[in-house]
Amino acid sequence: MSLEVTRVTSVGTVTVRPARPLSGTVRADGSKNAALPLLAAAASLRRGVHLSGVPASTDVSRMLTLLERCGYRVVHPVTEPAAVVVLPGAHSRELPVLADAARIRASYYLVPPLLSAFGKASLPWPGGCQIGDRGMEQHFKVYEQFGDTVLFDDAGYQVIAGSSASLVAVNLPFRSRGASIAAILRTVVGNCRLELGNPNLSPETTSVLAALQAAGWQAHASEDKITLAPPPGAPAGTVSWTVPGDKVEAGTLACAIAATGGTGRIEGVNGSDLRALAQLLDWTGIPVTVAADAVTVHQGRPISGRPLRAVASLAPDGLDADFEPALIALALGLPGTHLFADSINPGRHGNLLPQLAQLGARIDALSPTQCRVTGPQWLTGAQVNATDIRAGSALLVAALAAHGTTTVTGLDQLRRGHANLPAKLRSLGADITEVPR
Repeated sequence: MSLEVTRVTSVGTVTVRPARPLSGTVRADGSKNAALPLLAAAASLRRGVHLSGVPASTDVSRMLTLLERCGYRVVHPVTEPAAVVVLPGAHSRELPVLADAARIRASYYLVPPLLSAFGKASLPWPGGCQIGDRGMEQHFKVYEQFGDTVLFDDAGYQVIAGSSASLVAVNLPFRSRGASIAAILRTVVGNCRLELGNPNLSPETTSVLAALQAAGWQAHASEDKITLAPPPGAPAGTVSWTVPGDKVEAGTLACAIAATGGTGRIEGVNGSDLRALAQLLDWTGIPVTVAADAVTVHQGRPISGRPLRAVASLAPDGLDADFEPALIALALGLPGTHLFADSINPGRHGNLLPQLAQLGARIDALSPTQCRVTGPQWLTGAQVNATDIRAGSALLVAALAAHGTTTVTGLDQLRRGHANLPAKLRSLGADITEVPR
């Protein structure tokens, strides 16, 4: 273990001082939100998968440990620190107890690997960020469409594999990312065909489809339907996949650059994944150039004062809910009255808004999922706490624009989703100091 890793993992607090305009070039890590389902897909495939671009966030590390406890082999190539190879293993007959899965909000992605290895899955209810219940109803309906039996109680749930038909048709009542990926991965386990109506088409979903195509599966996605069919024959050998760059980390870095009036380029991310965010920033007078593999934030034109309307959406080309907290922090420095809404994560505003208030922010909570910000506002450094991943990143954005020193605690939460976001900001010129425990 290097000295750098030891230093980073021993820090739970940072101090942030007002920054000069951030500038430079930084590279986003692989996406935690994409890595978790790709790891589950790799385990469900029953062949070796070489996965590159794997982020060192703690949620991903925990998922790798859980897959090993399920009997899968996980190899870390010495020459590729950001890669893992997931291989079929020798599974015991006894279903493992996976209590630690309660610490991951997306732990439900473990169901298909468990069904593949044991014919049944037993898991605690999802945990992770406390931003509202992680509804499992649509997941359970998906599994029942495959002929599976679902049992649950206060402690958790079980899925017992049934015999699926050669073609399974599922129509989702809303574009649930988790339920869409559950249907795709269950299709892989069942080696059957799928017709999925009203699917989620986020990059996290389409990256799984692209990975399966690389493994020989026939996949087609449109706004109305995803179709999936097994490859002819039984493909062998190791297949190579890549985790896409973290659009949320890139968006957070873009908001931080914009909040300080700087210019910077974020590489290693699919620019089109940030188009909705870029359009919002451009609307306010902060130009953003979107390239195939990068986004660049430029020094703002005269700020427009136009109202920013950031409403989280599951629709294709909608605004990802994970962009909203950083946008709230940015809007505190923008003239105009701005509206924010996130009905997908109903507890998120309850976490973030009280912490921003510690910095002097005045935010009108219109409902538990809607708020209004009128700016620009004067923020003063204070002690705040990263109550969840996205709240932590938003607090770093706000602290960079505040007057005086801000202390951000709870960095363990932030590192569940980002290996070291403070270091990336520091490489752009942010004045951020790590405080040892």
